[in-house]
Amino acid sequence: MSDPTPEASASLPAVAETAVPETVATYLRLRGLEPSARSFRKKRRRQKDDENAPFTPGRDPRGVGDVLAVMTREAGWNPNLAREDVVRAWAEVAGEDTAGHTRPVAFQEGTLTVQADSTAWAKQLQLMRAHILSEIVRRFPEAGVTGIRFLGPDVPSWKWGPRAIPGRGPRDTYG
Repeated sequence: MSDPTPEASASLPAVAETAVPETVATYLRLRGLEPSARSFRKKRRRQKDDENAPFTPGRDPRGVGDVLAVMTREAGWNPNLAREDVVRAWAEVAGEDTAGHTRPVAFQEGTLTVQADSTAWAKQLQLMRAHILSEIVRRFPEAGVTGIRFLGPDVPSWKWGPRAIPGRGPRDTYG
């Protein structure tokens, strides 16, 4: 039965230092740390390999629609696809009768441009702007539509050509 003496406890760190490689011990001393076998021990990464474990989420095959949804989200295509959905579903958004006389023609900086068959339809749609815009935002929030612009019909212009003269030209004679 020997009592621990200061000489015996002083010899223990020397034994621990011999278990640590000299380069690591030097590094630890320079950093102001005590070199010990415990501090040198490599730590194992305990990481579950869920990818290969059976019966875990994510192991089932996914449908093509799910894979495409992930790809479009990662590629940043969702706003563009949502805008295309607005055009495709215009009859549902604006109503069948209204869609028969109008068509979306452009998206530019959050503004949807809709062309009407006549100036009367364009004016009527201007009065319905808030309702149509709220319906688009409700159904397609990712589209980023912040405003709607309604145009009348495409009419020929007399403002160009070799015989054009300056002036006001014809007014609303179509529609």
